[in-house]
Amino acid sequence: MCRDLHQIAARIPQQAVRIALLGDGAAWVWNTLGECFPAARQVLDYYHCSECLHKLAESQYDEPTQAAQWVEATLARLSQDRVSDVIGGIRRMLPRSVAALEERDRLIIYLQNQSGRLGYDACRKQGIPIGSGGIESANKFISHVRLKRSGAWWVVENGNAMLRLRCAIYNGTFERVFEKYRAIQREEAGTIW
Repeated sequence: MCRDLHQIAARIPQQAVRIALLGDGAAWVWNTLGECFPAARQVLDYYHCSECLHKLAESQYDEPTQAAQWVEATLARLSQDRVSDVIGGIRRMLPRSVAALEERDRLIIYLQNQSGRLGYDACRKQGIPIGSGGIESANKFISHVRLKRSGAWWVVENGNAMLRLRCAIYNGTFERVFEKYRAIQREEAGTIW
């Protein structure tokens, strides 16, 4: 994957386009993407962030309404990029159980590691997506539907070629891609089609 990503990154005029990277918070994701796209804006996926907040809220509050209010207020602060305020508030939280203490400590580390990847309000203003749902849905539609059919198996090169074709079909560049393929075939065969 890393080699393929480097090849893709090399084709993109990174100084001429705005690149945003959306991730779930895993260190390997940020390390790999950051290596390939060093100037890109990294954004922590809103849903994954919300999910982590909900885990602490559910372990800390008995009342679901109180938990939901805390999550909503915390997401509002994170949207304003007030990460240190959020971490300070979580540190001052008196855990009601061992499970709440563990979730609290986990969330503090998680948010410290994601500092600089939040600020959802600024992302929205700049037109940068904050959630990966659209991308994940497109991935399922374009690749999984074709490549993960029951009984299907693929050699990596053939699977990648199929994905290139399906992407070209859905992004409207199929004719250009196919003409390039024909040109290569003509050149290799030394014939004119």
